[in-house]
Amino acid sequence: MEGEKELMMPEDSQDAAATGEGEAQDTGTSATPGPAGEAELQALVDKLTAEKNDLTDLLLRKQAELENFRKRTQREREEFLQHATADLIYALLPTLDAFDRALAHRTEGAPEQFYQGLELIHKELLEALGRAGLTSFETVGRDFDPHLHHAVEMVETDEHRDHEILEEMQRGYRLKKRLLRPAIVKVAVAKAKSGHTE
Repeated sequence: MEGEKELMMPEDSQDAAATGEGEAQDTGTSATPGPAGEAELQALVDKLTAEKNDLTDLLLRKQAELENFRKRTQREREEFLQHATADLIYALLPTLDAFDRALAHRTEGAPEQFYQGLELIHKELLEALGRAGLTSFETVGRDFDPHLHHAVEMVETDEHRDHEILEEMQRGYRLKKRLLRPAIVKVAVAKAKSGHTE
């Protein structure tokens, strides 16, 4: 019996050793990916890279749209404020015209302090409107410009240049760079030369 046990032990050891070698061989074979596994991994990487690029492009487009929206909103706000300012200042132009007429045609016998007060109020009003962007422009002695002037009378003369402005009847104004109201003027035109010969 003891001899049989001794014979059995080596066989069991051999089986265990053989089983261990088989497991080791199986483990080594499954740990190394084949060509099919590498292709699947590469396809997955390519898919994820494409999705990342699409999301990046979408994010950049949305950021650009948001920036354009902000700029458009700011521009519309500025245009609204400028339009509201223009309407208010335009409504005050007749008051400036009244000051101009009162200071240009002074009544004899009126106290000098009265006109000094008018001049002070006129100056302060012009300064306040000037801070908002209102400016007047010179006309007398300049050439007539239909973009800036409105001619209500043409005077034939040889003493002035053709289309020279002779008189300003109502002052013109700009609001910043935009014409708010054209100046009303009287313009010189050259006398027509006679075509008769002796």
